[in-house]
Amino acid sequence: MEHTSTQRISSLEDEPPLLHPVVEEFPSTPIVKLRASGTSALFRKKFFATTKTEQWNNWHWQLFHRITTAEQLYRYLTPTEEEKLALEHPLKQFPFSITPYYLSLINCDDPCDPIRKSVIPRVDEGIVGPGEAIDPLAEDKTTPVPGIVHRYPDRALFLVTSFCSVYCRYCTRSRLVGGHLENYDGHWSDAFEYLANHQEIRDVIISGGDPLTLSDERLAYLLGRLKEIKHIQIVRIGTKVPFVLPQRITPALIKVLKKYRPLFINIHATHPTEMTAEAKMACNRLADAGIVLGSQTVLLKGVNDSVATMTELFHSLLQVRVRPYYLFQCDSIVGSAHFRTTIEKGKEIMDGLRGHTSGLAIPYYVVDTPGGGGKVPVLPDYEVSHDNLGYCLRNYEGKEFTYPDYVETTV
Repeated sequence: MEHTSTQRISSLEDEPPLLHPVVEEFPSTPIVKLRASGTSALFRKKFFATTKTEQWNNWHWQLFHRITTAEQLYRYLTPTEEEKLALEHPLKQFPFSITPYYLSLINCDDPCDPIRKSVIPRVDEGIVGPGEAIDPLAEDKTTPVPGIVHRYPDRALFLVTSFCSVYCRYCTRSRLVGGHLENYDGHWSDAFEYLANHQEIRDVIISGGDPLTLSDERLAYLLGRLKEIKHIQIVRIGTKVPFVLPQRITPALIKVLKKYRPLFINIHATHPTEMTAEAKMACNRLADAGIVLGSQTVLLKGVNDSVATMTELFHSLLQVRVRPYYLFQCDSIVGSAHFRTTIEKGKEIMDGLRGHTSGLAIPYYVVDTPGGGGKVPVLPDYEVSHDNLGYCLRNYEGKEFTYPDYVETTV
């Protein structure tokens, strides 16, 4: 059954002017020519049989038809008891949003489907565990002006929007998306001024929300203003769009991004299921434009917490020129206990990758420390012992080798 959602369209209309495209009409010709994956094609045939290909491939259409209510979601799957309690919570404290395309990647008959677990709310999110916080990284404490997080000396995070097309259930900034906080409007000028006045900042990370949900015009304005600040050498964009809304990677967007190279884009990758034909094309278009691509993955219990899953994910990323960059321990946001593995589990996965696949496929495993201490790398124990003559080191096979770490002096 096809639906035309009228729910939560206001979440688009409520965004600041020009931040997001006005979704009223859809072009009659495809914005992006995409070869649909098998899963997506079957989903479309079953639930969107009357939707034209040019509509499905239009990112405006995908945003307009986001699934945001329990009534809409039940048309596609039968909820588990844990999901139903969250979806029908009387206080509506678990807002969610899924594009039709991303929903098409879910095996709706499998309650343990990894993508399903990562985007459909469960009542466990209402349980506040020890050490959990709404703002676990204390970003608000290092926010000198609205939208800027200045934690590291030479880097600043620029939160340009509070809008996401898909709400990840474990999102560190869930306090900012899903209607929890005011939309970012009128703060860009103060942010630009702050960045211009702090010449120690050489690296700006654009995040949100998802920056690639901004209109082409607004993105061009944003990148152009940053380019005018001469001491900013590096601009990075954090996004999940290529995997949840690949239709957004249009020729017009590529033209904008190419103009402001060098540009680095880190894509939020969760599971190999995301690597569809559409996602591969989106990544390849970005790479062909000369944009340096990396990935950031959050380690999630029951979703991707195995060596086999991580290996497949990282290998598939490399095939579309996305370098695995960070594997994050899940942040201790409120209601995240059911997602968080132990750090030992993360070290076990890293140990299972090292030596069994190429170094290019191995990211940094980091904990973004609670309280705003920044990212700290965590490694398996490769150092067995050391003394004044050298180090005893363990390799991936468990064998031990001695490295002579001393310097002879002559009189």
